[in-house]
Amino acid sequence: MKNTDIYDSNLNTVLDKASNEDLEPLVEYLSKKFSCDLVVDTVYKENSPNHSKYADLIAKEIRDMGGNSFMNMFRGFEGPSYHEIVCDVASKLKANYNKNDSIESIEDAIFEVILAKALEKMTDEEKRLLLKEMGGKSNVNIALLSTKSFIQLFRSGGFGSYKMTLIIANQMSKMLLGRGLMFATNTALVKSASLLTGPFALAVTGVWTAIDMSGPAYKVTIPCVIHVAMLRKKVNRKRFKFW
Repeated sequence: MKNTDIYDSNLNTVLDKASNEDLEPLVEYLSKKFSCDLVVDTVYKENSPNHSKYADLIAKEIRDMGGNSFMNMFRGFEGPSYHEIVCDVASKLKANYNKNDSIESIEDAIFEVILAKALEKMTDEEKRLLLKEMGGKSNVNIALLSTKSFIQLFRSGGFGSYKMTLIIANQMSKMLLGRGLMFATNTALVKSASLLTGPFALAVTGVWTAIDMSGPAYKVTIPCVIHVAMLRKKVNRKRFKFW
């Protein structure tokens, strides 16, 4: 039975559907904190690395990290809602969003910041490759294609959008954990990640450098939000059979 005091449908419903492999990066991001309640919890000690057994604790740790400890006292020692955390990360990254938007929309706005930065580093040939990977038309004049056009294509959803979020989450994992995410046996994802590594690696590094001095909380909440957003698209992909 779920503990309703720590259940946040925007977060827990995604983590509840995630595999142990999907949850592993989140556990590592959280355990790098100076203080992490998750790794001292009895359920964690008895079940790790079977992370799906304590997905609710992972969600709670993310929420706790997203809140000021003093303010958490007035929430019954609970962190803010996941919606608040995503808004906070979006603000920190200067994403274009409205706080009344859905979680998915704000997550997309966060990815769009990184996508825009990656486009600044791309050659026309790399942009053409990106357009193809996102499912765009191949007969367009790439030199006339604006950043806004790529963002609109990303917002259209589908497998191409999922691939972009996965590539960005993969670069975050490489930078912080020293290894990328597991793409299982999907050769299309492996190829996409390999071909677009350069500009996206620079974009993720640039974003990280800008927030590196902002305090320890953002060093956890930003990679966690990016990873959860990728998992949400993965869940939706399975639901709507994007591949």
